Amino acid sequence: MADTADVVVLSGGISHERDVSLRSGRRVADALTGVGFGVRMLDSDPRLLPALLERRPSIIWPVLHGASGEDGSLRSLLDAAGLPYIGSRGDATRLAWDKPTAKRIVATAGGATPRSVTLTREVFREIGAHAAIDAILAAFPEPAVVKPARGGSAQGVTVVEEPDRLPRAMMDAFTYADEALIEAKVTGTEIAVGVIEHEDGAQALPAVEIVPRSGVYGFDERYTAGATRFYTPARIPAAAAAAAGELAVLAHTALGLRHLSRSDMIVDAEGRPWFLEVNVMPGLTETSLLPQALKSTGRDLGDAYAALTRLALAQP
Repeated sequence: MADTADVVVLSGGISHERDVSLRSGRRVADALTGVGFGVRMLDSDPRLLPALLERRPSIIWPVLHGASGEDGSLRSLLDAAGLPYIGSRGDATRLAWDKPTAKRIVATAGGATPRSVTLTREVFREIGAHAAIDAILAAFPEPAVVKPARGGSAQGVTVVEEPDRLPRAMMDAFTYADEALIEAKVTGTEIAVGVIEHEDGAQALPAVEIVPRSGVYGFDERYTAGATRFYTPARIPAAAAAAAGELAVLAHTALGLRHLSRSDMIVDAEGRPWFLEVNVMPGLTETSLLPQALKSTGRDLGDAYAALTRLALAQP
């Protein structure tokens, strides 16, 4: 199948994460080429859909990060056009892309997620910034994390340890989305748990522990080699690691995701994992977490991506 399948890798786009997407796409293309697949790379631009409809590839890898690839819109177009692809379908992707919605669905399914509130830019302006800030501080006297309700790569995310930092944190979040999510900060070990589907179902990969040298796992810490130390498997108790894997699979299943995902979590001092958010197309660059988890199991990335491709090709 690998000799005859025509694979198109989509990367780039116009989101804030374009450069990351290009790096991820190149890594996927190289890995699949290395195991015998014929691969062509395409950017997300006005020529994309006509080119796909004319070519009708066997399978598409939409390695697009940010809104252009993870808000469900492009995937819904692929669904409507009958073009097969790797990853979650448009409707499930849309749910996962919205962090407050994803948190609510995971919590309803039984997963733990930090207490939070979501505020739109319009309400923030309408009721007045001072009143909104006072209400947030009253509800979150402890340290909090402010992030855009939609988006990735930690862009617009601020850890608020001091009350006077909250107004700027809100403005930074609103730079990337029309809604800001204010979430109680959980102190503990930061981990990411990938999920890969096989013929017999979804399976959690070993947790990756994240230790940024700056103390904050921001954009630069994610994509600059040496800026963050990673430990795979994470240095957490076996029971906590098992619970984190179960939570990642629960999130993947509850949100109706497909093929692969990565859930970000914090494991507290009692060993309880707390769900923060899920990525339907995790970064696949040389410093990204899901590839590190795959490698820790002894699997070759080309073989792992080929297995996902064959799984998708075999599905209706």
